[in-house]
Amino acid sequence: MKKAAILLIAIVLFPIIGHSQNSEGLEFISPFHDGVAAVKKGKQWAFINADGTIVVDFRADLVPTTSGDSAYPIFNSDRCLIKQVIDGIPYYGYIDKTGVVSVKPQFLNATNFNTNSAIALKLIKVDLGENGLVGKEMYLYKYFETTIDVSGEIKTVLTEEETIGLIPKNFRTPLAITSKFISEHLIATKSKDTNLWYLKKID
Repeated sequence: MKKAAILLIAIVLFPIIGHSQNSEGLEFISPFHDGVAAVKKGKQWAFINADGTIVVDFRADLVPTTSGDSAYPIFNSDRCLIKQVIDGIPYYGYIDKTGVVSVKPQFLNATNFNTNSAIALKLIKVDLGENGLVGKEMYLYKYFETTIDVSGEIKTVLTEEETIGLIPKNFRTPLAITSKFISEHLIATKSKDTNLWYLKKID
């Protein structure tokens, strides 16, 4: 009976001890955003709530955002930006506050959310048919800037489509996003041709 009681206590305390150990020796603790703060250990980030409990465990795919002299991942609208590299190409998506992927990495770049909207570079794969000489399907890749909702659905297209070669050397630095939120329902986009800004209202 005594052994059973000790075993029960150990089972109850083990998760608590584990969480306590995970939140020790932190290299960086960010300010709170959207009810959580980012904490860093090594090359991985996690999120804690206001009680110091880890709500998103340490992981290496969270994308830091520069804020002043620091850079750390943040939540906004219950979404945090993540990055997954496939065949040398970075794709961006989002997780929710349980750490579950809410928007599969699919964009060539993306911003943090701003009141349930974000700006992303949507990739399009155009089938050109089969090349008779090599007997291989040929594809053309394009992308455009758009606003998305928290589910990753396209809402308002912001730029025309641009062609890009889907090869790693074209992504040594992230593709530029030329649009930015200037209010909840207003976006400014900078023209690559004229270097001038134009405004677009979104819902």
